[in-house]
Amino acid sequence: MTIALRNRVFKPTPPVFYFLIGLGVGLSIGILLFLQFSDIDFSIFSLRSSEVNYEITGHNESDHDIFVNSTVARELQNEIKILCWIMTGPKTHQTKAKHVKATWGKKCNILLFMSTKEDPSLPTVVLPVIENRDNLWGKTKEAFKYVYKHYFDQADWFYKADDDTYAIPENMRYMLYFHNNSEPIYFGFRFKPIVKQGYMSGGSGYVLSKEALKRFITDSLPDPKKCKQQNTGAEDAEMGRCLESVGVKAGDSRDKQGRSTFLPLYVTSFLIPGQIPKDMWFWSYTYYPFHNDMNCCSDNLISIHYVNPNDMYLLEYLIYHVKPFGFSYNNTLAAALSNISVKTEQNKLKNITTTISKRDD
Repeated sequence: MTIALRNRVFKPTPPVFYFLIGLGVGLSIGILLFLQFSDIDFSIFSLRSSEVNYEITGHNESDHDIFVNSTVARELQNEIKILCWIMTGPKTHQTKAKHVKATWGKKCNILLFMSTKEDPSLPTVVLPVIENRDNLWGKTKEAFKYVYKHYFDQADWFYKADDDTYAIPENMRYMLYFHNNSEPIYFGFRFKPIVKQGYMSGGSGYVLSKEALKRFITDSLPDPKKCKQQNTGAEDAEMGRCLESVGVKAGDSRDKQGRSTFLPLYVTSFLIPGQIPKDMWFWSYTYYPFHNDMNCCSDNLISIHYVNPNDMYLLEYLIYHVKPFGFSYNNTLAAALSNISVKTEQNKLKNITTTISKRDD
């Protein structure tokens, strides 16, 4: 042992080693003291801030769940009440209508299914008309009469859609937010023939203000000079005639960039160039100029027609569940869909914010 120690070579420890150890200890102590006495509130960086109501979009929490602030959407649902009634029939109760109920229909304030046969599973409202395509106008009249009699005071706007239509009620409320339901006005995808001011496509659906519905039922419908009394005819064109006869305006539902929010055909027909042939009826019917490409349609899309049952669920998933990681949505109610002043929009947004604050207090 003595020999081994005597022959061992000892190397002195470099001074830099002690410097690094001291620097590390000093930084650690400094950080601890800074966190202890600093006035900075680091809770603002938490995704689960107690000041904002977040909802998990997925069923099971995972690394890819995105937290969505739905406060504004819920406030608008309370402020702008939409009754949705769905045109259906006995043959499509279980093949089409039930899928509307399972998807977008749940987001309406009131959801009704208009048919000619009772079906408790929906349930249906049984209308006193003959069930066939030739009587869709008669069915439409009876449906609106039922809505007016039983639900007029329970909603602000009244939306008619087919059972193969997919709609996004949140975006509809956003558009309607800049309009008063006391206006005699209605919205949809605007066609230009037949009616002087144009009329709204029945396939993508159309939404009437409270005043428009009132005028239709009390003034236009009872008068043979203003509204067709027979049950046959194209329901959307006949509705356009009746509403125009009592001063109901055909509104412009396009967004600020002139893109459509209601689509009378399936969405891919509009997104893919060349999908709509140049000689197709659509080009002679559309009231406004239309782009057959990715610029066709609004980011605030409201409705799509000719949606099969499988695509009802696909659209529901893509719209309400899929979120690209790292993107966030600016939830301010910008004046994007209406020619109103920024000041007016800011005042309305301030009112919503005040309401939310009072509720939370």
